[in-house]
Amino acid sequence: MASLASDRAAQNGAAVWIREIRATLVLGLPIAGAQLAQMAINTTDVLMIGHLGTEPLAASVLAFNLYILIWLFGSGLIQAVMPIAARARGEKRMRDVRRSVRMGLWVVIAYSVPAMVLMWQTEAILLWLGQKPEIAHTAGLYMHYLQWALPPSLATMGIRNFVSVMEMTQVLLWTTLAGAAVNAFFDYVLIFGAFGAPRLELAGAGIASTATATATFALILAYTLRHRRLRRFAILGRFWRSDWSVFFQIVKLGWPIGLMILAEVGLFAGSAAMMGWIGTVPLAAHGIALQCSSITFMVPLGFGVAGTIRIGLAHGRGDHDGIARAGWTTLALSVGFMLCAAIVFWTIPEVLIGAFTNDDNPDTPAVIAAGVSFLAVAAVFQIFDGAQVAAGNILRGLSDTRVPMLIAVAGYWGCGMSLAYMLAFWAGWGGVGLWWGLASGLAFVSVAAIWRFAWRERLGLV
Repeated sequence: MASLASDRAAQNGAAVWIREIRATLVLGLPIAGAQLAQMAINTTDVLMIGHLGTEPLAASVLAFNLYILIWLFGSGLIQAVMPIAARARGEKRMRDVRRSVRMGLWVVIAYSVPAMVLMWQTEAILLWLGQKPEIAHTAGLYMHYLQWALPPSLATMGIRNFVSVMEMTQVLLWTTLAGAAVNAFFDYVLIFGAFGAPRLELAGAGIASTATATATFALILAYTLRHRRLRRFAILGRFWRSDWSVFFQIVKLGWPIGLMILAEVGLFAGSAAMMGWIGTVPLAAHGIALQCSSITFMVPLGFGVAGTIRIGLAHGRGDHDGIARAGWTTLALSVGFMLCAAIVFWTIPEVLIGAFTNDDNPDTPAVIAAGVSFLAVAAVFQIFDGAQVAAGNILRGLSDTRVPMLIAVAGYWGCGMSLAYMLAFWAGWGGVGLWWGLASGLAFVSVAAIWRFAWRERLGLV
């Protein structure tokens, strides 16, 4: 009898974990798909701009790195809506769910104005960072069109957070796929002057991105306002009405998230600036390798968002076992996927880099050779990258943001950036040394964040 009871307990325990894995996949896969579709928009830009030549590609890499730096910090602010809304839903405080979404959109408005003023100065910023004047000028012109995508894109993130907390993630995938298709069409038409349109090159890519961001926001907002489960929240009802306690709660929780993301992305943006010091060809190859790494990163990021929601709901219910299952499941799925991505990077690097280049360009063989060496290192840190994004998100589900932010700053800048500079310039490893520095920063953050989640009860996080 004791043996039978033990077997049943083991089966029940396994069933609980299987249900958690299934729930995380059902929630996380559409989010991951939506993240990949979002990256497809930027990947399409890089693919088409790459056919304009090495210098336009290098300029777009610099401009986009600055844009994504600003965008991701803003998205970190807005991500605070997710744990707040998820915990409120777990505690059945539906009115607070609505308030968090509305004030999240207020935060978007408050952030976008100064951010766009900063982006208008892209050329001056790049010159200050030591970039070539002609490339800095081209990058600045591109940013003058791209920057208008920021407000609708961040507002879309706010609505997506709400829809995700309501566990209706399929619509995120379909709306983002529609946006990717629209962007590909406008990119082709406006960059190359197809179908009688003017050939605008980089300006066309920026206009296409802005039009796509606006259309995507309109689509998901219309869905939210019309769907019977979501419209009862009336997220735009009395939009002018302030709720400053919720507004500042979002800012208080969100700025460490934004700074944590900024520390990570700043590591990559800083590496792009340093790669520009090495040469135009390494910079172009660096941009392509980063784009490949960013694509794979979107999948564990999607799983991590699912982990934030699952843990937030369990936290609201006071379910400590549920918190543990959700966290470890998120980590396992994220690292498992990145192991597969690392194998792809190791086995077919020439194919991946070659997809972003033009065979008629005389610099193409050098770009491919440099890109292959960068992807070899990127394959190593894929595992750490998946672990750190998953760990950061599950801690976020516990509303733990300040210490993870400090870990990120120490890891990415104290370890990663300093080692990247030393290996690239002091040790003479060049671009490969930069990439090994990136890997070290990811490794530091992943180990520290996983340790913090493992000790969550002793640290008083739950």
